[in-house]
Amino acid sequence: MTIPALPAVVTLAALITYQGTAMAVGQARVQHKVMPPASSGPEEFERALRVQQNTLEQLVFFLPTFWLAALLGSETWACLLGFLWVGGRIAYGVGYRQAPGKRGPGFGISFLSSIALLVMAIVGVFSQG
Repeated sequence: MTIPALPAVVTLAALITYQGTAMAVGQARVQHKVMPPASSGPEEFERALRVQQNTLEQLVFFLPTFWLAALLGSETWACLLGFLWVGGRIAYGVGYRQAPGKRGPGFGISFLSSIALLVMAIVGVFSQG
């Protein structure tokens, strides 16, 4: 058995994190009796939905920049930043579900990780030629 490439593990961690947010929305729907296609309800439900939506929005930016940074920059640094991004998203979700004001640190961690990956990707692209 071979060990999977670390960027693949980071990608799986990010996708599992996103799926966790989707499952939390489903659980909140049942708990607060918010039936599809409704997207509004008690504040607790709306916070769970916002966590999922924001994570999806960030995932669209994160995945391509992560892979470009890993392939064209430093795989090691990209993976460290990728795991940091995942941790930031988890902290964001936990914080936001507790109280909207607690979402900031997790958002900041994941946002700054994404920006660092973007810089790595840009440098990697322009250092190729």
